[in-house]
Amino acid sequence: MSEYKSEVRDGMRIDWDVPIPMDDGLVLRADVFRPFQEGSYPALVSYGPYGKGLAFQDGYKTAWEIMCRENPDAVSGTTNKYANWEVVDPEKWVPSGYVCVRVDSRGAGRSPGYLNHNNARENRDFYKCIEWTAAQPWCSGKVGLNGISYYASSQWRAAALQPPHLAAMCVWEGWVDYYRDSVRHGGIACTFRKHWQDMQVKTVQHGRGERGPRSRVTGELVCGPETLPEDELVKNRADMWAGVLDYPLMEKYYKERTGDLSKVITPLLSAANWGGQGLHPRGNFEGFTRAASKQKWLEVHGGSHWAPFYTDYGVKLQKRFFDYFLKGVKNGWDKQPRVLLQVRHPGEKFVERHEKEWPLKRTKWTKFYLDPEGMRLSNRPAASGKSITYDGLGEGVTFSTPPLEEATEITGPSALKLEVVFQGALDPHTPIGQGWLRASHRKLDKKLTRPYRPYHTHDRKQPVKPGQVYELDVEIWPTCIVVPKGYRIALTVRGKDYEWEGEAATLSNMKNPMRGCGPFVHDDETDRPPAVFGGKVMLHMGPQRPAHVLLPVIPPR
Repeated sequence: MSEYKSEVRDGMRIDWDVPIPMDDGLVLRADVFRPFQEGSYPALVSYGPYGKGLAFQDGYKTAWEIMCRENPDAVSGTTNKYANWEVVDPEKWVPSGYVCVRVDSRGAGRSPGYLNHNNARENRDFYKCIEWTAAQPWCSGKVGLNGISYYASSQWRAAALQPPHLAAMCVWEGWVDYYRDSVRHGGIACTFRKHWQDMQVKTVQHGRGERGPRSRVTGELVCGPETLPEDELVKNRADMWAGVLDYPLMEKYYKERTGDLSKVITPLLSAANWGGQGLHPRGNFEGFTRAASKQKWLEVHGGSHWAPFYTDYGVKLQKRFFDYFLKGVKNGWDKQPRVLLQVRHPGEKFVERHEKEWPLKRTKWTKFYLDPEGMRLSNRPAASGKSITYDGLGEGVTFSTPPLEEATEITGPSALKLEVVFQGALDPHTPIGQGWLRASHRKLDKKLTRPYRPYHTHDRKQPVKPGQVYELDVEIWPTCIVVPKGYRIALTVRGKDYEWEGEAATLSNMKNPMRGCGPFVHDDETDRPPAVFGGKVMLHMGPQRPAHVLLPVIPPR
């Protein structure tokens, strides 16, 4: 195990490339940022694949520019030299008496090994990193976990292993269920993971060496000192997209990549984003409601996927949480209401509100029935049995209410009940709410299903036959909007992803343009061949088949 470099700069003691031995003999590498004064401090650990030496500004250029422009407080009070995608900025934490530990996950950045995301080996590695951190002389023995997305989702799995020194976790926009939240929405393959591995992970795989980037701060190669041939790099990583296509049903492959919430007992703050449809919000809501932790809080915000974490609002919230659990500061966090919502209004305006539970107990669960007469959403089923047909891969059909007579708040999970017959299914313009379901995956888990949140087993296929009618319960991910007076509520049923009609936005780290669903699209022809899914779909409505959408209407207090 080679020595590591240690230096004092920008008010911190920084240890570069510290070796962390794993139980199978492999050595991972970490950068440790700590107060230069001797002492023991609580530590925040992150473990992930994005290259601890890659500057945010270099790896995610457009995201950085948007954050600087729209959220200047996110990049204030720091030199930003140590800014790194989706993990804490040490310059905002070390002066407050925290150690920040950034670990390159196995096979990524400066850590060697076989790159295989979210699997049991990674979960064990994260556990070992937590316990290694707690044993260091500069650590008080209390360890917290913090970070966005990958650095958040991995927390659920590590916490389920119950590391003895894990004292608190802040899961900021992180999925928990690899199948339902991430790669197979309603059983349908989402192409995000295919592009994500190409654009964000292979670019910083360990062994790219001279073909990879260099650290702005140290000048060292971000992907390790050796440069391996391309064929060897391919052998050193699992093909994530092949895994998605090879396993269409929920089985061991997905279960080891999904946190067992019944075993998560750590105090936690789960932070979701209303606009994170396609990857981030569902896991935060499920994690909050189903984790075994006795001390757990939910926060929900809007804005971009990355900026709120770094803003004064985000950092202040995180510090209050960690100060209480890692430092024992009596700051009143124990009296903090369990749910903090930034309630969304049109124009991306947010009003803060505290609640006691999720979903909200005062919710008026309201059914809006689909009526093809005038393509309406009505307060009662259609008077007579009717049907409507659309192309399976076409624009679908849209039902809407009359203009609302008063402002109406919709906050919470939703559900859509349809009866259909088959004849032959990170963006600035994301829909308010989305849900997906492959009809052959309609089987429900009766134990976990709620009227407002159908829960599908995805453990068997129930093929549909032309001409037969099937009842489908579609989960619509939680959302929030205060719909102004005079506006309409509309529901679109379609067999392809929503597309914004205006000009598409782009992000430098994303392969496809942002057309309404961001990178979370479902157009892979291997998973959804047009010959199979491009037929006609008929929706049935009426007294005997009361198709409806169940919405969480929140009455004023």
